Amino acid sequence: MSLQQAPQSRVFVELVPWADRGRENNVVSGSELLPGLRRPLPSAQTQTATREVHVSGTAELSASPDRAQVAVLVSSTKETAAEAKKSVCRRLDYITQSLQQQGLQVCITFTEFGKMQNICNFLIEKLDSSVVISQPQFYHTPSSVENLRRKACLIAVENARRKAQEVCNVVGQTLGKPLLIKEEETKEWEGQIDDLQSSRLSGSLTIQQKIKSATIHAASKVFITFEVKGKEKKRKNL
Repeated sequence: MSLQQAPQSRVFVELVPWADRGRENNVVSGSELLPGLRRPLPSAQTQTATREVHVSGTAELSASPDRAQVAVLVSSTKETAAEAKKSVCRRLDYITQSLQQQGLQVCITFTEFGKMQNICNFLIEKLDSSVVISQPQFYHTPSSVENLRRKACLIAVENARRKAQEVCNVVGQTLGKPLLIKEEETKEWEGQIDDLQSSRLSGSLTIQQKIKSATIHAASKVFITFEVKGKEKKRKNL
């Protein structure tokens, strides 16, 4: 009894590009996959993931006050109210004239602290005890504080970029474009003088101590994600 010859079978092989790693070396019959073989990955998943470097950067800046104000109190004691008023007006005219000679208006805001000290010392020297000049009060304009915050953030970003650049240099890669920039933390505080006992006696503070006490500090911390590229090949000159 002769054995029946088995029918010949045919195998179809699908060739896939080398880059398609999800389907590499997969043998299929027709349009179906053979048992035990992994299904091809979608084209979106076969793309190489973006390489990234995550770094943080910090910066701290300080700014001295840019404004100061003083109060001038003029008083006079005379036998009559008219004489007292005339005495006060005469002193006010002298004060006004002294300020105008320095290029200042009557209602003044000092931006040059050296000029402020000279004016105050001059008035105290020329006028008697009927004129009292208060201790200067130092402060910041809103634009000055905003500039300080912005500069602190920008320097923190630059510090983070420099750190990422150095990391890429160490591992032989090229730093790409930033993918994410986030300011994570900001802080602001006023400067404190060293001598706590003197801080309670504000009248005894020197001008420099007052300026130091009114100095504002700002700190910024940022988080940045950069793209990492392969090391660039130098082009040969033709």
